[in-house]
Amino acid sequence: MPFPLRKGLSIFPSRLDVSKGRTALNQTNELKRVEQSSEECQIMEVQTEQQLQDALSVRHDVFIKEQQVPQEIEIDEHDRIGSGTLHFVVYRGGVAVGAGRLRPYSPGISKVERVAIAKSERGTGLGRLLMLYMEETAKRQRNKGLKLNAQTHAQPFYEKLGYTPIGSVFVEAGIEHIAMEKSWTS
Repeated sequence: MPFPLRKGLSIFPSRLDVSKGRTALNQTNELKRVEQSSEECQIMEVQTEQQLQDALSVRHDVFIKEQQVPQEIEIDEHDRIGSGTLHFVVYRGGVAVGAGRLRPYSPGISKVERVAIAKSERGTGLGRLLMLYMEETAKRQRNKGLKLNAQTHAQPFYEKLGYTPIGSVFVEAGIEHIAMEKSWTS
């Protein structure tokens, strides 16, 4: 049985639709309940130091090892429990394979940051589900929208999720980025 959205969500990234009784998020971000699969993944809000270390481990592999971002830029004052930033971790078979964080930015707006998916999980839909989960969390917090700085190669991914580019391309940590935003009315 899936965990409640605020505690965790059992997901099956190989199947993004809701046919044949699997748990997934549909196009309107509603949860649909269904039977389980042997390839279960779980997205959850970080509650423990171990979960935070698991999220940081995914980020280390993606940003520091793969993209050569200096550790002193990647890890910052928001990377601790109690900092006011919500961290998320994704597990597949007990192994951390995804991470992201949601940080208060301005009244009614939070900023999505440090979204990372392990190389072995890219293209499975897991990144999309992580983003939808983070958006639902932001809505529950009564945010009216989200902001993020996307690496330019990921801009189409975020556009498919409804984010709109704003401003010009800029370089951060040696990588081209574009600011993007998304708002909602409810």
